Amino acid sequence: MATRVVEQNYSNIESMTLNMGPQHPSTHGVLRIILELDGETVTKCTPVLGYLHRAKEKHAEFKTYHQFIPYTDRMDYLSPMSNNTAYVMTVEKALGIGITDRCRYLRTLLCELARMSSHLLAVGTGALELGAMTVFMWGFTQREKIYDIFEFISGARFTVSYMRAGGVAREDYPEWRRRVREFLDGYMRTQEEMEAMLNENEIFLQRMIGVGRISAEDAINFGLGGPSLRGSGIDWDIRRDTPYLAYEEADWEVAYETEGDCYARFLVRMRELRESWRICCQMLDLLAKHSGERMNIDNPKIVFPPKDNVKKSMEDLIHHFLLASEGFKVPPGEVYHAIEAPKGELGFYLVADGGPRAYRLGVRSPSFINLGALEHMCVGELLADVVAIIASLDPVMGEVDR
Repeated sequence: MATRVVEQNYSNIESMTLNMGPQHPSTHGVLRIILELDGETVTKCTPVLGYLHRAKEKHAEFKTYHQFIPYTDRMDYLSPMSNNTAYVMTVEKALGIGITDRCRYLRTLLCELARMSSHLLAVGTGALELGAMTVFMWGFTQREKIYDIFEFISGARFTVSYMRAGGVAREDYPEWRRRVREFLDGYMRTQEEMEAMLNENEIFLQRMIGVGRISAEDAINFGLGGPSLRGSGIDWDIRRDTPYLAYEEADWEVAYETEGDCYARFLVRMRELRESWRICCQMLDLLAKHSGERMNIDNPKIVFPPKDNVKKSMEDLIHHFLLASEGFKVPPGEVYHAIEAPKGELGFYLVADGGPRAYRLGVRSPSFINLGALEHMCVGELLADVVAIIASLDPVMGEVDR
């Protein structure tokens, strides 16, 4: 029996406006998106920001350089070690000081562990939002092990506040290095299981391949960074192209894909997890090799000296206490320093006036920049694809509404 096809005219039907958020569980924070729909097809997508604004850049004008470090933890709160590092390196650049080799190795190791932690959550929650709960649990289990590592060296699992201008809050030690080695030795098995489950999952592939596509030219014009940029075929990574810390001493490769869709951004993160694992293994070996060397710089005006170097007299104790409470002074001038954070270029623009706190501080947060391309990626896609596209950008609203 033949089936009769009835054609319907939808040209007179008005489009529908739909608010997604700010409480929507798949928007990675307090993000509101105003969607205009033609049926289930997105015709307009407007992100609405500002629900989480905490004026961190203004706080920097009233806190000493060291007092502002905890505020950086709460921007991209999924990779606080990277935030700490970017900020203190900016202050060090303004001071015109360097750090020891041992400190470079430790900072590089911690930044790559932070990248792994961030990407594991991005991949896990992205899969969870498409219905794959197992991958989320696997990734979260490994992420908890990384948080244990952070806790053993900094005393905190989440907002670590660990970096210091001129060094770190406390040194590594053999038992901590053993725990890091134990984690690295057992990690790759989990990653292989995650890749096998997702790369062969027909539903996951259909929801990701060809969705949220952005060309290399448009990715550059929008200023995208991190996996969002490299997923469009741009072979650019600050760690390699404007190297800092100890990345030049490590053997690793920049991960990039050419398709520019959600699946390409997912593949970039999975490859970066492998490369970060390689860097961590090498930094751990270098750190153990230099275990007898000094960690922080020898400058009591900037870094509080070790207990063995502080005399027991009350006069010296009071002197060092006053130095720590008043803060060191940065010479007048302007500096900008950026690192390759898990989500892209994280930069701090510091204006110093010669005092113990910043005159002005501006932050280039990759989550904010990457969200600028959301409408470009969503228009023409289906409503259900918006969640997958947001997950592929991996924004954190604490960094957007800084």
